[in-house]
Amino acid sequence: MVMATTASTAVNSSLASVTLEVADLDAARRFYSAFGVDAYVRLRASEAPSTGFRGFTLALTVAGPATVDGFVGAAVDAGATVLKPAAKSLWGYGGVVQAPDGTIWKIATSAKKDFGPATREIDEVVLLIGVEDVKATKQLYVGRGLTVAKSFGGKYAEFAPGQGCPVKLALYKRRALAKDLGVPADGTGSHRIVLGGASDAFTDPDGFAWEAAAAPAPVVP
Repeated sequence: MVMATTASTAVNSSLASVTLEVADLDAARRFYSAFGVDAYVRLRASEAPSTGFRGFTLALTVAGPATVDGFVGAAVDAGATVLKPAAKSLWGYGGVVQAPDGTIWKIATSAKKDFGPATREIDEVVLLIGVEDVKATKQLYVGRGLTVAKSFGGKYAEFAPGQGCPVKLALYKRRALAKDLGVPADGTGSHRIVLGGASDAFTDPDGFAWEAAAAPAPVVP
């Protein structure tokens, strides 16, 4: 996983964009358009190898079970593989799919019943990365300028969203995340994602590399 943020020890930082690195750019564009999430991610071609769990997931929160089913169905029709069929649970209703490029998506709702027809609306998108030590990684990111919005000890941390960015960034224990998604925790190679916005490059303790953002274009009077 390569990331870029607005991170700096001198200025406040936040996630600006999420770019997925894919082997087949045209195929990925078709898939994400059909899935209905192309407004939330950017795509770029990469031949970097990877196997197994890539250490992250993108989670969609929607209004009700029928909308969950609609997104899962659209993903499967476009070529995704179901990792967990949509089903009821103690916390609501949801399912997990894996895109042809390997990215895992979780679609869920806290509602157990529909209170209206299915829609294609998404309430929230969260990029959840799996880490070995949530507290340590959280403190590292805070030191780089990110602002914590929620924190539950060493289990979970969520950062304040970036201005204009439709995706939130959050941390979760890697093995717990893999278990929740229904996949083995092992994986090697590139994490195949780039987070946008930042002043310099660094690598966190879990090997997630944050990539410096391009300087903004000068304003022409």
